[in-house]
Amino acid sequence: MSVNYAAGLSPYADKGVCGLPETFDNPEELKAKVETLAQLIKESEYLVVHSGAGISTASGIPDFRGPKGVWTLEEKGESPHFDTTFENARPSLTHMALLGLQRAGYLKYLISQNVDGLHVRSGFPRDLLSELHGNMFVEECEKCGRQYVREKVIGVMGLKPTGRYCDVMRSRGLRACRGKLMSTILDWEDALPDRDLNKADEASRRADLALTLGTSMQIKPSGDLPLLTKRKGGKVAIVNLQPTKHDKHAHLRIHGYVDEVMKQLMELLGLEIPKWEGPTVCDRSAPDSTTTDVKPPRGVTKEGEVLLIFSPQRLFLYCRCFLKPQMSFNHRTVL
Repeated sequence: MSVNYAAGLSPYADKGVCGLPETFDNPEELKAKVETLAQLIKESEYLVVHSGAGISTASGIPDFRGPKGVWTLEEKGESPHFDTTFENARPSLTHMALLGLQRAGYLKYLISQNVDGLHVRSGFPRDLLSELHGNMFVEECEKCGRQYVREKVIGVMGLKPTGRYCDVMRSRGLRACRGKLMSTILDWEDALPDRDLNKADEASRRADLALTLGTSMQIKPSGDLPLLTKRKGGKVAIVNLQPTKHDKHAHLRIHGYVDEVMKQLMELLGLEIPKWEGPTVCDRSAPDSTTTDVKPPRGVTKEGEVLLIFSPQRLFLYCRCFLKPQMSFNHRTVL
C-alpha cells in the first residue's frame, strides 16, 4: 500500500503542495475536451504518456497530494484509508486502456512515477516503459543489471540489498553471476535510474504529444519531462483534478476522473479496453508488423516463461507471467 511505501521513506520536509482543491468539468465540457484529445491522438505520430498516483486510486491505492492523499493527511495528523495491498491491487481501467493504446499503435512510450507495479502487472511492455521512481516488485543485480519481477513486494527500499543473489548463468553456463540483488525503489535523495531516465528523456524529446494522467508534476526531474515535448514544438495535454505545476504550458486541460476520460477516449478511438486476466509481465513489445519469423527463447524460469501470440497478426511477444503453483499453461492469446 502507498502508506507502507511512504512510511519506509526517510524523513523529508519538502513534500510539495498538498491538498489543493479539485475541479470537475461538467459532462458537456468533459465530452468536448475528450473529443479534442482524441483528435490530438489521431494526429500524433509519437504519443508519450506520463502517469502519476492519480491513475491508481481506482485500484484502491491512495495518492499522495490529493484531498485524502498520504502526504495531505500526514500534514493533518491523520492516517490514510486504503482498500487493498500492493499484491492484491488490480490495474485500473486507465492502466488497461493504456495497454490498449499501445497495442493499437497510438502510444509509443509510457513514463511513470508510480512504484505500485500496476503498469508492469497489466502486461504493458517493459521496453516501452520507464519507472522513474522504481517498482515495489522489481529487484536488480548490481553486477550484471538483470532485473527480477517478483510476485510479492520486495520489502526493501532505498536501493538497498534484498538479501538475494543473481542466478543468471555466465558464459557456457559454468557459474552463476551471484551479484547482490538490490531494491529499485528510490528514497527522497536517490538519483533516478540512468537507464529509465535516459529513455524517458529521449522519448519526451521525440514526442509530438505528451499526455499527463493523474500527476501534479511537482517532483523533479520527472514532472518536468513533458516540457521537453513542449520545447520541441509538441503539445501537452493534462488530465488531473487538481491544479498542476505546468498548467500554463498545456494545450488542453481536462478536469475529470482519469478512468472516465480514458473510457470516453477509447470509445471515440473505436478501441476496446483489454480485459485483465491476472498479473502478466511482458519484457518486450511486439516486433514490427513486417516481422513474422520470430523464434521463442528456450527454457522456462521458475516464474514461468510463456509465449503470448497476437492473433490476428500472429506476432510473438515474449513474457514472464506470475504463476501460482496450481496454475499450468503454455501460452495465452491476448488479442
